[in-house]
Amino acid sequence: MNVPEEDAYGHVQPQALEFEEAVLGALMIEQDAYSQVSEILRPESFYDHRHQLIYEAIRTLNLQQKPVDILTVTEHLNTMGKLEEVGGPFYITQLSGKVASSAHIEYHARIIAQKFLARELITFTSLVQTKAFDTTVDVDDLMQEAEGKLFEISQQNMKKDYTQINPVIREAYDMLQKAAARSDGLSGLSSGFEKLDKMTSGWQNSDLVIIAARPAMGKTAFVLSMAKKMAVDMKIPVAMFSLEMSNVQLVNRMIVNVCEIPGEKLKSGQLAPYEWSQLDNKITQLYDAPFYVDDTPSLSVFELRTKARRLVREHGVKIILIDYLQLMNASGMSFGSRQEEVSTISRSLKGLAKELNIPIIALSQLNRGVENREGIDGKRPQLSDLRESGAIEQDADMVCFIHRPEYYKIYQDEKGHDLHGMAEIIIAKHRNGAVGDVLLKFRGEYARFQDPEEDAYVPMPGEAVAFGAGQGEDVPLPAADMVPPSDAASPFGAPLPEGPLPF
Repeated sequence: MNVPEEDAYGHVQPQALEFEEAVLGALMIEQDAYSQVSEILRPESFYDHRHQLIYEAIRTLNLQQKPVDILTVTEHLNTMGKLEEVGGPFYITQLSGKVASSAHIEYHARIIAQKFLARELITFTSLVQTKAFDTTVDVDDLMQEAEGKLFEISQQNMKKDYTQINPVIREAYDMLQKAAARSDGLSGLSSGFEKLDKMTSGWQNSDLVIIAARPAMGKTAFVLSMAKKMAVDMKIPVAMFSLEMSNVQLVNRMIVNVCEIPGEKLKSGQLAPYEWSQLDNKITQLYDAPFYVDDTPSLSVFELRTKARRLVREHGVKIILIDYLQLMNASGMSFGSRQEEVSTISRSLKGLAKELNIPIIALSQLNRGVENREGIDGKRPQLSDLRESGAIEQDADMVCFIHRPEYYKIYQDEKGHDLHGMAEIIIAKHRNGAVGDVLLKFRGEYARFQDPEEDAYVPMPGEAVAFGAGQGEDVPLPAADMVPPSDAASPFGAPLPEGPLPF
């Protein structure tokens, strides 16, 4: 960036010319010096334009695997027509006299990089300040642009150095010991689905998991079922960013899931007396659950980073759910296509998972390729069906598909197994484990996924039970609302027998 030498207050731009001269001199003296600074410095890192040109010449010679010294750098600049612009052979020769050795070149290079970062921040804040005074600029757009540019600057400074293997072995061994001490045999967070956990060993920290499906397959129902099991049943702090549904809509679906009352009835409010009692009894499970919901529409990946850091810091959130990836944006950055923007979003989500050291699960849409294929296998999603960007597949540690054959009027598999009400979770990519299929039961009336062996309802202590509410499942009925057996009529009009009910 072009930055003024002094600002309106007379401040001189951050610079370290002596260090720049020392680094360039060392690069032309020591053969292996460039390898120590190549990941730290770029030509624009230098404040003096002459030094930018000289470093560019040194970098080019190294990339071409040619010798680097005063003569070769001078010759290269002369060939490029830049020799006089840098001050001629005399200035280049003078630089070599500014340093005795390259012993501290890496330390000097980091000082140069820090000065460059400071200049970038000064230019960035100056631009934001100028636009903030402009009454024609929309403040929301300016904030998005500012977040995008700040993200770019921060990415330049996030390079980590290598680590000797010993401390990493200790960390891996500690994780292994913790996993061995767990009775469930998992090394990550339990999803609440037994067979899925067995295949994945739980959701692993720093992993980006993509769960993709065509519309109406139940993506949101799946993550809400999982969130219920984690936050309500296991008290694991969960955060969900919903770009498609409002907070109230999400909570309503959670109530349907927990209270086992069909969504249509809950929406209309036309509940039977026993259903009101059932609602009152079971909704208490949701109170004080560590479940945090954000329904900001058109959320940018930069806003997400800010909010996610705060949720982890203040509430100890252990997993983040995003519904869904294609509704996010990377405002403030310019892209040639939507595919490039989605690539940036998926890469940023993977970076955030590593930074916070928690799993991030993002829902994703699939393209229409599934609809155009025929047969049982043709309707099963594939990695090539991921919508808008192959980078999603590349960045994800795990890619899962939700497939409900019943939706496509496929009621039996190749082995003749009944597929009514069943859903396949297809693990198509698993960077650190096995791939395969897991069969779950889908309860459409409750927008809920569950293990096939899971009972539809287990009465709570002290609850009476009535049969046949809506879908043939047992539902609780308060004792006060029940008619004494001796006076009650059966569904066929005959009196019920004395004693305990037969169901």
